Amino acid sequence: MGNNHLAAMSPEIESRISTAVDQMPAFPQSVRKILTLTRDVNCTPKDLVDVIDKDPIVAIKVLKVVNSSHYSLPRQITSMGHAVVYLGFNTIKNLAVSIATIDIAPFRPVAGFDIQQYLLHSLSTASLSKLLAQRIGRVDPTDCYMAGLLHDFGKVVLAHFMPHEFEVALADSQHNGTSLHDAVRAQIGVDHAGVGAMLAEKWRFAPTLIETIRHQHRSNFKDSDMISCVFAANQISKKCMFGFGGNPVYDEFPAPVQQRFGGTLDQLIAELGDLNPMFEEAKLFAKL
Repeated sequence: MGNNHLAAMSPEIESRISTAVDQMPAFPQSVRKILTLTRDVNCTPKDLVDVIDKDPIVAIKVLKVVNSSHYSLPRQITSMGHAVVYLGFNTIKNLAVSIATIDIAPFRPVAGFDIQQYLLHSLSTASLSKLLAQRIGRVDPTDCYMAGLLHDFGKVVLAHFMPHEFEVALADSQHNGTSLHDAVRAQIGVDHAGVGAMLAEKWRFAPTLIETIRHQHRSNFKDSDMISCVFAANQISKKCMFGFGGNPVYDEFPAPVQQRFGGTLDQLIAELGDLNPMFEEAKLFAKL
């Protein structure tokens, strides 16, 4: 595991962070298969159904969502094949990936960190990242969805394995109206982006996804299509108050992000139109 993102830490903290990351569960095989399948242009709905059906937890939850009042379908759907037909390939794929990812998060309550709000923020950021990827057209929307979904996962690791330090950082951030990522860095010596990147490394994600998680903040922003999508999606999600990931501060767009989307944070929000349906879908996924 590369230790370049642990440079500022004391050996004791470095060892605790490495141990925490090592103790996180493996990334679900079913999600890997779904992600691999959806990159294959020849993938059929049946291929997707076969994978989901082999993971009963994901399958049951997908059917629960399809049959929720949100989609108000004329009749009860009992087969995954029908679910894929009704909701479409992309929604099913994002839903399955979200369910399995949420399931591996070891949620431990920490004062000031509301897990439901965190999930809403992550799911909204994921959907917005995908939407912005489709707008740019040069970057895979599913990869951007995944990066958006996992962008704050380092907070879950810190909340679970270093609850006291994380709680103090949250309180400082809320009290002073400062960025949580700076407060965590001051308190622990590493920020959640660094921890999230280590976890993505452990899960053997593509280098672009690891890099996006590591360089998602303005202070160490790196210019790439995927990072711009996740950065912009994160700020929109914060400004529109789609959930709350514990950070009270949103950032204006750096120049490269403005260039990519042809405007400022407010201009992009105005251009995207009504984002409420997307937030409603995030609420539905978060209840699982």
